Amino acid sequence: MRINVIAALLTSSVAVVDGFSSHNILFGLSRRTTSITMSTTDDYITILGFGSLLSEKSSRTTFPTLKHFRLGRVLDHRRTFAHPASIFFQRNIAKLETLEMSSLSVEYKEGFSMVCSVFEVPNEGLAAADAPGNNFVPSQKFLEREEEFEITKVRYEEIETSGNQEIKEGVICRRSTDEAYIARWGQERFQKNYLDYGIKTIWGWNEGIRPCPVYLRHCVLAAWSCDSHEKWSKDGVGGICYNSFLDETYLVDRVTTIREYIDQYPEVMTTKPPDNLKERYSG
Repeated sequence: MRINVIAALLTSSVAVVDGFSSHNILFGLSRRTTSITMSTTDDYITILGFGSLLSEKSSRTTFPTLKHFRLGRVLDHRRTFAHPASIFFQRNIAKLETLEMSSLSVEYKEGFSMVCSVFEVPNEGLAAADAPGNNFVPSQKFLEREEEFEITKVRYEEIETSGNQEIKEGVICRRSTDEAYIARWGQERFQKNYLDYGIKTIWGWNEGIRPCPVYLRHCVLAAWSCDSHEKWSKDGVGGICYNSFLDETYLVDRVTTIREYIDQYPEVMTTKPPDNLKERYSG
């Protein structure tokens, strides 16, 4: 068995399958399905979650009025732990001495894909009111909440039992640049949120940086428990989401998977959040 520490911590009685990969089961999903044609409109926005938003419970802490929570697959993007998040320093869960301070992002990479959550949220100030045509332009409110990212539309496909996949578009937080951050927010904010913590770059990492343990554990738990409506199984929603996260998420080297990383550092899964963050960082 692999990653026994994960199986021991998760509440399901289902064991973690050795070497099990989401690639083998993508279209074998047996569950309730809803025919959704909704996309980003004036009233609703389709959100794609790839980390802590992989569970409906966690998603509802950010978007309490979300609708139609389900799974999809983001196309031509790679999920990586490749940048430090200022909020981890502000909440005192980053470990600068070991560089365990990385958060998640996705980056454009042709041929890569990963399972994501898909849901609709009311457009209550998330999109700019003056966006031309069908273009999505994030509002200042949305930008403030996800300050280091490029918030943009990307292609995804629904995961359904029929196997007939329709390519759609949803909103996701994508990798950006230091230059874009400073241009948007100014050098003073970059100083306060990064330089003052000893971080000289947000997006300039190619090695060394490692996942923030509390956040990584949170994401693994979210992926495992993505569907609270059915019993966990390797062929169900939980198995698809969980194994995609382990096998289709990479460290900053873009080679090491999260499954391999937790094999090497199983203590990650016993790194619990501080008491004041338990509800937010427990999947």
